[in-house]
Amino acid sequence: MSHRLLDLPPLDLLRSFVAVGRRMSITLAAQDMCLTQSALSRQVQALEASLGYLLLLRGHRSIEFTAEGRRLFRSADAMLEQLGEVVASLRPGDARRPVTISASIGVTALWLLPRLTAFQQAAPQIDVRLAASNRFVDMAREQVDLSLRYCRPQDAPEGARRLFDEALVPVAHPALAVAAIEDAEQLRRHVLLEFDDVSRPWLQWRDWLRDAGAGRVKPKGMLRFNQYDQVVQAALAGQGVALGRLELVRQLLEQGRLMLASALPPVASDYGYWLIRRGDGAGVDAAAADSAGDVATVAAWITAEASRCGGPLKLRRKPGLRAGSL
Repeated sequence: MSHRLLDLPPLDLLRSFVAVGRRMSITLAAQDMCLTQSALSRQVQALEASLGYLLLLRGHRSIEFTAEGRRLFRSADAMLEQLGEVVASLRPGDARRPVTISASIGVTALWLLPRLTAFQQAAPQIDVRLAASNRFVDMAREQVDLSLRYCRPQDAPEGARRLFDEALVPVAHPALAVAAIEDAEQLRRHVLLEFDDVSRPWLQWRDWLRDAGAGRVKPKGMLRFNQYDQVVQAALAGQGVALGRLELVRQLLEQGRLMLASALPPVASDYGYWLIRRGDGAGVDAAAADSAGDVATVAAWITAEASRCGGPLKLRRKPGLRAGSL
């Protein structure tokens, strides 16, 4: 059934809504769209007004989808991705196809982006496109060349390359001077920053504190975020203590922007980070086959960067902790 074009919402409003949905943050989405927060917020409100129902539930420091908003986002996100690919393929004089990397929002913001400048300087002839999303993508349908996936070994697809393992360590801004958050006295004085994803309880404070013997102690407060990079940004702002995913915060620790906030060793997880490459052959378009060399170069770069993970931390010295003690 064909719908009248006049009945559809304006594309610019849909684009703004999708930007917010991908980040689940007005602030970060506004940065992506080169708009002010108020302008982006007004666009989403205008979309809601034109549709006649709410798309987002707005809290003091968080937002979440309504049922209608979640359904519209899934459809609009996929539609705009497909539209972007078509427009890119039709662009005149653009013979070189960018290498598209899919990763979660947290991995993109905390692991890929800080390393991308060095790659661009080393291989300026290769264009890279980052597609940050917390959903599993259909690599063939969405023309994704490489995907970084977070999963257990038994859930990794055939041919996936393990990049690095997961380990958890409490971290905080140096100004908070937290040395052992598992200590009851320190825990009562500090706010904990929580990754609000009940499907991954091993990334939440309850399990970590219980295993550390502090499960019955009540912290000063709790701030919850639905995106992991927001948890880390809040820690960098000195808003509390975060449960750090070691390889995602390693550079921040070694730069001294965050400090370890526990005397306990890292807690290992059976989850890890995997690199998946869309295979050549049936189902792969000619443009993808032509860019196979660029894809291989980017894959080799990601693998090389991952090989530096897992070693001892080169920490800046702070009282009570020796550099490289992990």
